[in-house]
Amino acid sequence: MNYMNLNQHPVQLSFYKDRTHEFVEVFHAHQGMELLYVHEGSGTAIVEQQIFDLMPGTLIYFKPFQLHRIRINVGPEQPYIRTLFVFEPAVLDEALAPFPSLRTFFQTLWKDPLAPQILHSPAPDQTDALLRSYLPRLTQTQTQPSLLLEEQLLFLTAYLHHWKHIGFADAGSKRPAAARKASSTAEKVMEWIEVHYMEPFELDRLAHEVHLSPNHVSAVFRQSVGSSITDYLTARRIRQACWLLKTTDLSVQEIGLAVGLGNFSYFCQLFKKHVGITPNRFKQQPQ
Repeated sequence: MNYMNLNQHPVQLSFYKDRTHEFVEVFHAHQGMELLYVHEGSGTAIVEQQIFDLMPGTLIYFKPFQLHRIRINVGPEQPYIRTLFVFEPAVLDEALAPFPSLRTFFQTLWKDPLAPQILHSPAPDQTDALLRSYLPRLTQTQTQPSLLLEEQLLFLTAYLHHWKHIGFADAGSKRPAAARKASSTAEKVMEWIEVHYMEPFELDRLAHEVHLSPNHVSAVFRQSVGSSITDYLTARRIRQACWLLKTTDLSVQEIGLAVGLGNFSYFCQLFKKHVGITPNRFKQQPQ
């Protein structure tokens, strides 16, 4: 959950990372906000019960604790190179205080549930030039944490300014989101799970709701999303458990019940398997 260790340093930037030979698909969520930009490669992103196409020039962002999964078509002739920024949004929000229109844009990305989560650069060369212009300054300050954070926030400010003119028609109003396409079977399954993940899972009931046989709906979901329905359901439950552990006073046992895992020992075992620590330890960690 905290693989970027934002508790120690609130901004982590990774430029031009070649993930062709080490890419791993997994449903995950984490404490920070994530901006992912694709330089080379194609695939899909699964987020908020929707499936988005990824291609060179695509920027997709994920809000804190938002469950998501990236699927990339990799191979000898299909490299995957991406740039990834993960940061605590409150830290960047404070840095944007002198720039009200830019701060409005950022807060929309961060907090508006209706904001589109994917943008496409009409001029990837310009985006690339911006990234490369900041790399030397960021590299020079790696060993000076206070200066590094300042340079990182200045860079993220410039990067958001670049995307604001792509994402919004003007600084003060949102560009209407494109009409949503008809939901695929996999998206319908994720939408159903969003409503019912806190209940005991019955594949037959889900299959009936989407008008397919159990075997067919399982096969279609795996083909589209890259995991089984139960793997997705588990990831959704664990994500919600993490959120409840950090934001409520419910006991660990009550949280297990709230996410559909009434067997206390099994809930603790599953949580540790996916998060790496027990629910109690996760709850006790600093925010």
